[in-house]
Amino acid sequence: MRLRLFQAAGMAEAMAAVRAELGRDAVILDSRRVKGGVEVTAALDAAPEPVVAAPAAPPSPSLARHNLPAGLAARLAGGSLAEGLAGALRFAPLPDGRGRPLMLVGPPGAGKTLSCAKLATRAVLGGAAPLVASTDGLRAGAAEQLAAFTRLLGLSLAVATEPEVLARAVAQRNPAQPVLVDSAGCDPFDAVQAAWLRGMALAIGAEMVVVMPAGLDPAEAAETAAAFMALGARRLLPTRLDAARRLGGVLAAAATGLALGEAGTGPGVADGLTLMDPAWLAQRLAGPFRLDSVA
Repeated sequence: MRLRLFQAAGMAEAMAAVRAELGRDAVILDSRRVKGGVEVTAALDAAPEPVVAAPAAPPSPSLARHNLPAGLAARLAGGSLAEGLAGALRFAPLPDGRGRPLMLVGPPGAGKTLSCAKLATRAVLGGAAPLVASTDGLRAGAAEQLAAFTRLLGLSLAVATEPEVLARAVAQRNPAQPVLVDSAGCDPFDAVQAAWLRGMALAIGAEMVVVMPAGLDPAEAAETAAAFMALGARRLLPTRLDAARRLGGVLAAAATGLALGEAGTGPGVADGLTLMDPAWLAQRLAGPFRLDSVA
C-alpha cells in the first residue's frame, strides 16, 4: 500500500494533488486544517497507471460559456463531447438505499429535503415504503417540511440528531427496506460540523450523496465538493438544473471525483429527478437550455 501525506492551501488543491499522484482509486484516510491550509492523508493499494497527457485544444464556444476549469475544458475540447465527459468524469446510478442507507449531505439550502422527498416518492411509486429520517434539528421547520411530504406518501418520519438515536431508528427497519436520510446543512470546512456529519454517517454505514445547486462559482463548488469527499462522500446530486444556465460549478464539483447519477430538474416530487449520463449532460451543455430539448 502506498501512503502519502499531502499539504496544500485548500481542499481542492490537496485533492487534485492526490488524484495526480495516486489516481482516482486513492482512499482518503484523514484530513485536517493546518497552519497555511489543509493536510490530507491518502492511500492506494496498487501503483497507478501512467497517464499520457493529450495536447490541449481550445474549448468550443458552447463549453466556454459554462466557465469550466481550464484542465477539464482542455480534456473536453475536440471530438465527441459525450465521450469526453465519459472519460473525464465518473457516472454511476444512484443506489436505492436498500444495501446501505442513502444520506443526503451538503451546504445549507442546497435542496436536500426536496431531493429526499423525490427519492421517497419514487420508492413508494415503485412499490417500496422507505424509512425516511431527518437529522436536521437546527433549521426552523426543517423536519416539518419533510414530514409534510412523508404524510402524503403514507410514511412515518424519524427525527434523530445524535448518531446513537439514528442508529437505533435504522436498526428497526424491515429487511431490505430502503433508508433515506435528510441531513442538516453542513459547512464541511467547520471541524465541529464536519465531525458531526461524519459521525452520523458512520453510525449507520451510510452512503453519502452530496447535494449541491447548479450555478455556483466553479472554484467554490470544487473546494466544497472536495471537502465533502474527504469526509467520505463519493456521489454528487446537483440540483436546480431547470434554472441554471451555466454548469461550470457542477462539472468542477464532479471533477473532484464524485460520481454523477441523477440531477434535480424541477420542483415536482414525482418527476423532478433526471438520469444524468454523458449523453444527457452533453446535450445539456450544448446550446441554450430548454427542458423540452433534453427530455
